[in-house]
Amino acid sequence: MKTSHRTLATAVAVLAMAALTSCGSGSEPAADGTVTLSFMTGSDQAIVDTSKALANAFMKANPTIKIEMEHQPGGSEGDNIVKTRLSTGEMTDVFWYNSGSLLQALNPTQTLVDLSNDPVLANVQTDYLPVVTQGGKVYGVPATTLTGGGILYNRKVYDQLGLEIPKTWAEFMANNDKIKAAGITPVISTFKDTWTSQIFVLADYYNVQAAAPTFAQDYTAGKAKYATTPAAQGGFQHLADVHAKDYLNKGFGSATLDQGLKMLVEGKGAHYAMLSGLLPPLLATYPQTATDVGFFGVPGTDPAKSGATVWEPPAIYIAKTTEHLDAAKKFLAFVASPAGTEAVSAAVRPSGPYRIKGSKLPEDAIQVAKDLQGYIDNGATAPALEFLSPIKGPSLEQITVAVGSGLTPPAEGAAQYDKDVEKQAKQLGLAGW
Repeated sequence: MKTSHRTLATAVAVLAMAALTSCGSGSEPAADGTVTLSFMTGSDQAIVDTSKALANAFMKANPTIKIEMEHQPGGSEGDNIVKTRLSTGEMTDVFWYNSGSLLQALNPTQTLVDLSNDPVLANVQTDYLPVVTQGGKVYGVPATTLTGGGILYNRKVYDQLGLEIPKTWAEFMANNDKIKAAGITPVISTFKDTWTSQIFVLADYYNVQAAAPTFAQDYTAGKAKYATTPAAQGGFQHLADVHAKDYLNKGFGSATLDQGLKMLVEGKGAHYAMLSGLLPPLLATYPQTATDVGFFGVPGTDPAKSGATVWEPPAIYIAKTTEHLDAAKKFLAFVASPAGTEAVSAAVRPSGPYRIKGSKLPEDAIQVAKDLQGYIDNGATAPALEFLSPIKGPSLEQITVAVGSGLTPPAEGAAQYDKDVEKQAKQLGLAGW
């Protein structure tokens, strides 16, 4: 999988972006008084099921509003369709798209309806708002659940060895020593799928922000670097640490994501730095995934500041060209309500918490979702850097493979990444570069 600024979100189905063509609803209600909203959504099955659940539940509660959906692929093709339709004024009434720094590419002040201070946002958690905000204005509501980036672990292995969730990196390494002594692979790496090598770095951002609160803005402005910010260099050091201690699975250089997940679920490996949203597809084959796999954030240095990095949900937005603004706002208000999340949970087993006040995970939620809820309840999360900064160098996965394979020292890897992002920052025309 080629990994760009967009593809870690693509790796998690619920974060995938999609596009579709306009459904051609008119500006006037039909003769029977109904209004038809066109809804652009994705083709990934989880997105289809989520969108359908929202639309059906909304229409049942609002019989005078009809929602018509079409589905287009994600990736660059769908991205281009979204941008083209917005720029030509032919966008659907409402649409599903990424949250975070990619939002700025849509020129939202010109193309999207400003929801700032609107009742539509009444139930949206304040921690989510920054990733749908541009220029101080809020444009979207969370479409689904969030995903955690951190350490997936086998709970049976932890129970068997009497281990506790580590709050520091030193405690994590101590757990790995005990796991290795028990003849179990402590840390799974799957560098055949090179994008997976990045998680130790990207999922460490909570710790970076805790140590350097202004890192994202300073990094975007060219003032802060990975190589000169000790906390930011930490993720590269983590890769080097687990390799140096021989904690990795045999053949990690040729292992795939699917093989890594299988090792974890079967308890042949104890830890896997990965995204929690990749687990639900395993449930059909490995139902024990729901209970046997847990989640904790990449441990830092201060146990009092233990937390987790999250990949925030994509959002649903209203195109400024809509001729059904009241109906569109009513739909977004439903999406961002406990009733909306209940409708989704009934159709799609949630792999993480919702960003909606008053929403609760169902009793059958998988364990990683419950673990993530604990971080949300404690206010101990930070969005991944890609939600806060448009800069993500294209060569990170190659750099992290080299560092994680013991071929490149972590400090050198961090310096290489600083050079990697420079070209992209200049292409984006960012000040300070």
